[in-house]
Amino acid sequence: MRTRVTAAFATLLTALLLAPATPAAAHNSLQSATPAQDARLTAAPTTVTLRFLQRLNPEFTTIVLSDADRRKVPTRAPAVDGSAGTVTVEQPLANGVYTVAYRVVSVDGHPVQGAYRFTVADPTAPTPSAAAGTPGAPVGADAANPASAADNGEIGPPLALIAGGLVAALAVAGMALLLLRRRHAA
Repeated sequence: MRTRVTAAFATLLTALLLAPATPAAAHNSLQSATPAQDARLTAAPTTVTLRFLQRLNPEFTTIVLSDADRRKVPTRAPAVDGSAGTVTVEQPLANGVYTVAYRVVSVDGHPVQGAYRFTVADPTAPTPSAAAGTPGAPVGADAANPASAADNGEIGPPLALIAGGLVAALAVAGMALLLLRRRHAA
């Protein structure tokens, strides 16, 4: 009887440890964007608006627009209204690919960041080479590179599964060792 109870307990413990963690659900995430990810626009936007699932803290909201050469495009500071953040572009955008990078703080205090791209293909706009002299400093990797922007310091699913499996295996081994000691003592 004890063996069955111990086996059931070990199975339950293993299932709980390998189940996906739910605290990430409390983190904020991008719900929609204007211009949208991968949009191909025939007219350059004058604003970029990001809508999130949770309210934004204006003090900890950053939205950066950069061009294909990773130069920061001049914008006004983000205007935050509830769960939306908007930046106004201060100069007309030339044709080309642009990256929107953001960093916000969730209700739980966890920073969330990401990036996406859109393209301006306005037949009446200047070509990208004509806009090469656009003022602006190069944008750092976290702001313009979607790969590094997505790395927010969380443990990824494969590493979490391996760690959870290791903990479960140690728990099962500990229970088995405890049972063996009890059997030998009896």
